[in-house]
Amino acid sequence: QVQLVESGGGLVQAGGSLRLSCVASGRTLSSYTMGWFRQAPGKEREFVAGITRSGGSTYYTDSVKGRFTISRDNAKNTVYFQMNSLKPEDTAVYYCAASSRVAVHTTPYQYNYWGQGTQVTVSS
Repeated sequence: QVQLVESGGGLVQAGGSLRLSCVASGRTLSSYTMGWFRQAPGKEREFVAGITRSGGSTYYTDSVKGRFTISRDNAKNTVYFQMNSLKPEDTAVYYCAASSRVAVHTTPYQYNYWGQGTQVTVSS
C-alpha cells in the first residue's frame, strides 16, 4: 500500500510558475512508475506527465511540452512537477499517481494509487 500526498498548488497569474511535490509513504517510491494527471471542472481526468522508476525517461502531453518538467528523488520518496509559463487553461486539480507497471501509461486505470489532489488556478 502506498499513500501519496501532493502539495504546492495555488493561485498564480498567467506566465507564472508553480512547483508541485508528491510525497509517498508506505512503500518505497522507486518501485513505481509515477504520473501527474489533472482534471478541470466538467472534464475527464487527463494525463499530463510521467516518469519511469529510475527517472531515466519522461513523457509529456503535447500541451505542456517545454513548459512543465517532471522529476523524482527516490531517496526522498518524492516526485516533483515544475510548471512554468502557466496558462489559464492549465487550471485544474492536479493528482500524482503511482503505477506498478514498468512503462509510463497515459490512462488512469493503469495507476494503482492516487493522491488527494492539489488545486492549481491560473488567472489571466
